[in-house]
Amino acid sequence: MRRLGANRAGEMRIGRFLHNRRVSVAEMLETARERTCARVAGRHVLAIQDTTSVRVDEKGVGLSCHPVLAVDAIDGAALGLVDAIFLSRAGGLKGQRKQRDFADKDSRRWLDGARSAEALAEAGAACVTVVEDREGDIYECFAHRPAGVQKLVRAGQDRLLAEGGSLFARAASLRPAGRMTVDLPAIPGRKARVATLDIGFAGVALARPGSRKVGGKVGGKAGVKTDLPDAVCVNLVVAREIDAPKGIEPAHWLLLTTHAVGDVADARRIVGFYRRRWTIEQLFRTMKTKGFGMEALRQDEGGPLEKLVVAILIAAVRVMQLVAERDGAAGRPLDDAFDPADLPALERVCKSLEGKTEKQKNPHPRGSLAYAAWVCARLGGWTGYYGKPGPIVMLYGLTRFHDIKHGWSLQDV
Repeated sequence: MRRLGANRAGEMRIGRFLHNRRVSVAEMLETARERTCARVAGRHVLAIQDTTSVRVDEKGVGLSCHPVLAVDAIDGAALGLVDAIFLSRAGGLKGQRKQRDFADKDSRRWLDGARSAEALAEAGAACVTVVEDREGDIYECFAHRPAGVQKLVRAGQDRLLAEGGSLFARAASLRPAGRMTVDLPAIPGRKARVATLDIGFAGVALARPGSRKVGGKVGGKAGVKTDLPDAVCVNLVVAREIDAPKGIEPAHWLLLTTHAVGDVADARRIVGFYRRRWTIEQLFRTMKTKGFGMEALRQDEGGPLEKLVVAILIAAVRVMQLVAERDGAAGRPLDDAFDPADLPALERVCKSLEGKTEKQKNPHPRGSLAYAAWVCARLGGWTGYYGKPGPIVMLYGLTRFHDIKHGWSLQDV
């Protein structure tokens, strides 16, 4: 807040904004969602959701945030924020989870996130696919899936199948229908590599869990009453890495989707959609150690912490958009992340940053997001010669641009 405010007066203005009761988290999210919905017409959009901790102790007690991020399914560009659900966890309820109604559980956030994504379909998206990791593998989320969205989740538990047997056994029995190669990014303890995957697929019917049967017994107690169907039909896609490097655990993904999977091309497409889930991990890194340092927030109890987190979420998405378009590969327009009225200020700043040689000039067309990314990268300290600008450089540059923009707005005052 001190850096963004530039001085004591600026810091106080930001503080007053965050503490203003007329500024609500719901309104901030609604504004962000409206901006995102304006960009999705005619696109296949992935609504990627996951949970990250804001301030959580070793027992899992504290505040977590569950954002829903819209991503273009074809080029992987971040289109904007759809929603963010906050979880205040007090602990002590884990042992009661099987006896509680789904509506009373924290896991309901996965269904709530899917329902928020329905706004993308209503805004004209050609298709909306909700993408989740294993924690989103919840029977209720399949059974009550909103009509306007498809679901794609990595299987997290070995479910019983209505036709007999179990999900994992069915996956193990599938013969490969084809292969594909994918780039696996580096993660802690693993180098980046190109992996070759065997691909298999089949239709399956997931049986309703025993704990959700009317009058069923769970731990000697009556099961939760429910209107869940006896089974839900989905498609299973299995991707297994072959010839993994020695000592490295092979990639192995069991994916469940409501999308039709009729041939190996469809199965490859589903694997490609799931791999876009990495985008939300990049968002969390940008919010934390690789950008805004959210984990270092020290807000007082009862303070405007959720508002500040939403503001960071919105800004982190913008930083990601700039980083993704630093080479201009996707040809994204300026209004993905900026107001079109910002263009005159961007052009004036760009002119001040350019040198005499072609290498020192902005190579991207005016009005493109790449043009703005070049300006922000240079403002953030990138020279144009060494490496590529990352999130921290873009964040510094974007902050400096907004300082300049503020001064620009005062020229006629």
